[in-house]
Amino acid sequence: MLNKLVVSVATAAILATGAVVGAIAADKGPSEITLGADGKKPAVFPHATHQASDIACGECHHGMAADGAQTAYTDGMTIQKCETCHNPEKLAGKTKGANKLDTLKGAGHGNCQECHKAEIAKDATKGKLMKCATCHAKK
Repeated sequence: MLNKLVVSVATAAILATGAVVGAIAADKGPSEITLGADGKKPAVFPHATHQASDIACGECHHGMAADGAQTAYTDGMTIQKCETCHNPEKLAGKTKGANKLDTLKGAGHGNCQECHKAEIAKDATKGKLMKCATCHAKK
């Protein structure tokens, strides 16, 4: 009888832990994100659509070392808004040359457009990906 009780409690604990871990793993962030919402031309980013196309999280998400260098994404990393780091105060003097990663616009255009161009190179029918209105919907 004691063995059945121990097995039942252990099973319940394992199932409860699995449910919590599953719920955490299932949280993939919002399905849509508005980048630069306070700016002149905010960009609407279809987060769920990009996840469904098997783009690795590390293609967009990353960390930053003290010297401003990008650090690779790791599972479980705290995800912050892009503008948390991509702003002139945080990246002042840490980017080189014409690299405008110190602005949200520069980071978005650099990373997003690079990926969109690669998609068009693979499939020319996706040419609209380079149109401004793809990300910046007209009001």
